Amino acid sequence: MAGRRRAVAAVTALVLTVEAAVLVGLNLFLGKVADAQQMSLAGIEPRAMTISAVIGAVLVGGYVLGCALILVRTAVRDVPPRGFWRITLISCAVVHGVLGAFSVGLVGWLAFVVMMTVLGLIVWSLTWYGEPAGQPAAGPPADGSGVSAEPTGP
Repeated sequence: MAGRRRAVAAVTALVLTVEAAVLVGLNLFLGKVADAQQMSLAGIEPRAMTISAVIGAVLVGGYVLGCALILVRTAVRDVPPRGFWRITLISCAVVHGVLGAFSVGLVGWLAFVVMMTVLGLIVWSLTWYGEPAGQPAAGPPADGSGVSAEPTGP
């Protein structure tokens, strides 16, 4: 089971790395197009739009690449991400779900399928690294010592 978990985390990391490169390239391309055509939106300077596209490319690419690095660490160590790192992966899954919903109308069904595939890989990685199967759920002790038989209310 550990080998399959590691493989899924590694494949997801690879897919996120490719996605980060594509997103950075797309943002940089759109910034160049806006700059070359001197496009403006509501009076914003074309140079400001180009700089904003570059900043957006760095931020989005860094975020997705950071999620890929979390999954690489997970695959190498075979230890589930905890705390902030798990929340980061969950937020990445949510972003892919929202982008998938928007991409149906804006880009088409193929983009939706790609986004949902990446979402599925992230969720699969998160769920396979959940609680170990041998651990009991948190609750009162089995011997009943944590349960009071006396009423505590009025």
